[in-house]
Amino acid sequence: LNLADADVAAGAARKMASSGAPADVVVSVWVDSANDEPRRGIDEAVASVGGEGSAYLVTGSVPVRNERHRAPVGERTPGMAHVAFFRRPAHQSEQDWLDIWLNSHTQIAIDTQDTFGYVQNVVCRVLTEGATPWDAIVEELFPPEAMADQAAFFDAVGDPERQARNEQAMFASVQRFIDLATIDVVPTSQYPMT
Repeated sequence: LNLADADVAAGAARKMASSGAPADVVVSVWVDSANDEPRRGIDEAVASVGGEGSAYLVTGSVPVRNERHRAPVGERTPGMAHVAFFRRPAHQSEQDWLDIWLNSHTQIAIDTQDTFGYVQNVVCRVLTEGATPWDAIVEELFPPEAMADQAAFFDAVGDPERQARNEQAMFASVQRFIDLATIDVVPTSQYPMT
């Protein structure tokens, strides 16, 4: 469970919203079947808390498993979980997009940020009518200091030259496969439920 709550208020400047209605809660659930009927109980549980919801079927991978700041089930993971929703640029084939993102950018992101958890979800299909048609949903975990400190975010505390290099490398890489005019980034608190 990811929740945009008061515990990540210091990271509010990191929020980006192109969709007009960025998510403030993200629930990730592993299911045996994403078909309507087997998924109904999950959809009803999510709907019971109110608000509008969107569901996506994704394939997920975990390039960086959180071993540094583990939290007990139901308790808040220390730091901030950046949840990013983005689309493949229209001019780029899906194969090229996936290759750049998964086989090149992934390591650049790991090398240039103080990320202690990284989950990549490729959206296979939208499951709810009217949902924003995202192609990817990513969650990255950062230490508390990274909410408001660029040096901490870019793993360069006390080293302005390293910070500048990391920022430049990260931005150049992101521009290769994300249209920054169509991205939502939401700072959240992560609550592991299993």
